[in-house]
Amino acid sequence: MYFVYSVLLSVAFLLMSPLFLLRRDKYAAGLSQRLGNYPAFEQDGRKVIWLHCVSVGEANAARPLADALVNDFPGHRLIVSTTTKTGQELASRIFAGRADAIFYLPFDWKFSVRRALRRFEPTVILLLETEIWPRLIHEAKTSGVKVAIVNGRLSERSFSRYSQVGWLIRRVLWGIDAALMQGANDANRLISLGIPAAKAKVTGNMKFDIADDPRDAEIAADMNKRFRFDDGRPVIVAASTHDPEERWMLDAFCSILAGEAKIKPRLVIAPRHPERFDDVADLLRKFRDEEACEFKRYRVVRRSEEPGDADAEADIILLDSIGELRSLYRLTSVAFVGGSLVPHGGQSVLEPAAAGNAIITGPHTFNFADVISVFLANKAVIQLPEQANEAIPDDLFMHISDLLEEPEECSRLARSARAVMEANRGATEKTIAELRRLLTS
Repeated sequence: MYFVYSVLLSVAFLLMSPLFLLRRDKYAAGLSQRLGNYPAFEQDGRKVIWLHCVSVGEANAARPLADALVNDFPGHRLIVSTTTKTGQELASRIFAGRADAIFYLPFDWKFSVRRALRRFEPTVILLLETEIWPRLIHEAKTSGVKVAIVNGRLSERSFSRYSQVGWLIRRVLWGIDAALMQGANDANRLISLGIPAAKAKVTGNMKFDIADDPRDAEIAADMNKRFRFDDGRPVIVAASTHDPEERWMLDAFCSILAGEAKIKPRLVIAPRHPERFDDVADLLRKFRDEEACEFKRYRVVRRSEEPGDADAEADIILLDSIGELRSLYRLTSVAFVGGSLVPHGGQSVLEPAAAGNAIITGPHTFNFADVISVFLANKAVIQLPEQANEAIPDDLFMHISDLLEEPEECSRLARSARAVMEANRGATEKTIAELRRLLTS
């Protein structure tokens, strides 16, 4: 079975090889490590916990867990892996001083996985959310390493994909020692795929346990000093956007600027994927010339540019940086959370909720269905209906304008979002309690 899987993985790797050459900055990052060539790691007699976070979202979610692991198990060492370059950059910053090694996850071949296991000699591997790597799990179990899924989630779409290779997934899941899932639906789907029911437990979503971080305050202070977000103008953020959400938001925002309000808001656009930063910057320059633009005098700056006098006056700021969105939420009052106006499945609303933003999202939130249902039940989010693309800018304009014109409703929405966060805290503590037997046995 694993031979067939390795062959299929090798074929997929060969098919993707042109991307490694054409987009080396993204796809070839950490290539040597992913082939199993890791720097020296000196063992000191302590057990090693390997925590895997795919990218930026998972690394942020792992913050409270990493803190708890370091504090509650001082006799263990923590190491952290990521899959993406952006995840690696963020992990290197936020886990500095906590993790003894930060590295790229090996490709899921026998030789590269075995090299990683020999280098780091972990006692336990914790896979954040639902990262199912058959070879890694198999080789870990063969080596006597325990494996657990933590903060697991499994959407209906992912469940359908995994079901197509049920012959493989069922075997792999038997190698999991514990699956600590965000919700009952997530656990039930994983059980349907083949994990023994006794191993799947609901511990909640650790993203509700977001805690203040002094580094976030420092980044927020730096952005505020540069862009003068405290000048009295409301700040809207379009967060984790996907194409063409930036265009729709820009259309709506220009209509707001063209309105009669004496105090004009400001807009920060934070695209989800760094490789789109330049494309979005190009859109911001060219949109002024389009017929749909109702306010052609808007001023734009980029976070990545050198600071200048224009920063404090800019109407639109492009947040083309990694790992600063969480800090930005401290400075904004209204957050549109992207990936939701297109059938991507949405991005997490939890960080803007924790920061006290009034939140708007689109109809496509199936990746976070359980979370969104809780927010909707508590009237803590505005979810736009599914509609024709041409109607989306007008709907965004209407809802954002209403929140700006009715500050009491904006504040109520923000308070409700924070209340949902407070009511659902505790997943990290439950996760640590379940992990204790794996880490102490």
